[in-house]
Amino acid sequence: MALQFTLNGERREVSGVSPTMTVLDYLRENAELTGTKEGCAEGDCGACTIVLAETTDGKPQYKAVNACLLMVPQLDGKHVFTVEGLSASDDLLDPVQDAMVKTDGTQCGFCTPGIIMSLFALRQSDAEVTEGEIHDTLAGNLCRCTGYRPIVEAAREACVAQPDGSALATLDASDSYQKADQTFHTPKSIDEMAKVFAANPEANLLGGGTDLGILVSKEREALSTVIHTGRVAELLQIDETDTDITFGAAVTYTEALPFIERLYPSFATLITRIGSVQIRNVGTIGGNIGNASPIGDTPPCLIALDATLILYSEAGERELPIEEFFLDYRKTDLKAGEFIKAVRIPKLSETQEFRTYKISKRYDQDISAVVGAYRIELEGDAVSDVRIAYGGMAAIPKRGVACEAALIDNAWDLATAMTMLGVVQEDYQPISDHRASKEYRLQVAGNLFQRLYQDLSGVDQTLEVVAV
Repeated sequence: MALQFTLNGERREVSGVSPTMTVLDYLRENAELTGTKEGCAEGDCGACTIVLAETTDGKPQYKAVNACLLMVPQLDGKHVFTVEGLSASDDLLDPVQDAMVKTDGTQCGFCTPGIIMSLFALRQSDAEVTEGEIHDTLAGNLCRCTGYRPIVEAAREACVAQPDGSALATLDASDSYQKADQTFHTPKSIDEMAKVFAANPEANLLGGGTDLGILVSKEREALSTVIHTGRVAELLQIDETDTDITFGAAVTYTEALPFIERLYPSFATLITRIGSVQIRNVGTIGGNIGNASPIGDTPPCLIALDATLILYSEAGERELPIEEFFLDYRKTDLKAGEFIKAVRIPKLSETQEFRTYKISKRYDQDISAVVGAYRIELEGDAVSDVRIAYGGMAAIPKRGVACEAALIDNAWDLATAMTMLGVVQEDYQPISDHRASKEYRLQVAGNLFQRLYQDLSGVDQTLEVVAV
């Protein structure tokens, strides 16, 4: 069955290409639209940024994404825009293109198409165009020629223009696409997905592709069977009650962020550092959990928040505390044919505080060396309850049981926080790698308790630089 989508307004039916061909390769080699560039091929540089659009709840939604991490079947049923499709003619540029010309926002031009597409998506949104919104929009786009001052000026000028507001036709999406010995499944319901996965237990589950996509873009692997979760209705749901909130496994970071900002502000700050807007627009909460990386950013937070996973297969549904999900390096408690349906997170009580801190070499878009997450409850000046988890400190995201025991019923003061450096070593024996040494990880993990104390106590955290 052919894939159907529009490309710069022109309807296309595509067949005969590999299901795991990247969108970037398709645009450059098949569609001959070479304005979209390949830089890093792993979602960091933004040179390959395009915009995907579809109508949601009667309103057009435009999202910037990295073409290098997407597979062509992920375009099925969507509207695709590249830099070539924005202007009607050389004399009638899109407001973003026009502003980039007027402000001298481009020099060598390699990164410019991706920057324009990121700003085009911002212009089409209903977001308030603040300085923070502009910088967040551009965080996933590198430019090393002009610097960002003229680019930001272009954003200020162009993104206040009204969205085009044109209606987007609803396109059908197929249930599967096949070429030779490769098959790409796109189930629409959870029972359909369970059936397909049971028949293909070795299939690769694809959420946003921010990790799996690298196997295709960098390693050039031809995956035999892919099951895409992005159209399974039950996996796209967000349900909130008085006591908890449940995110379907295919809910993206962008979709989850407004809820997390309201309920767990510190967690939201960490999510904005996981990746750029392009990454957050496709990356999923369930994918980050199921990937089972010891340095995944969300699992320590979810463990500290006492989250529960809802798992699903043809055999039915079961629930599992997330801390029991991770068994060993990249090994989980999932059975054959079983997958993550949702994650349920309890809301904080009035007496509970939650904080998480990420330590990495770069602030934005960098893999963490250590992530510490803490849910703490104080009664007077003493700790009455606490849950602690770290990432990057073991083969799995792991709860700090000894750390918790050392805090409960003890006074919550700076002296107690400083003693935790020694206790951390009872829970964790990290390794040294190219991101950090084991000594550094232990030191940082212990120091984060002092940061937690200062944070909760409102102590000025300004650091003094002392010459030695």
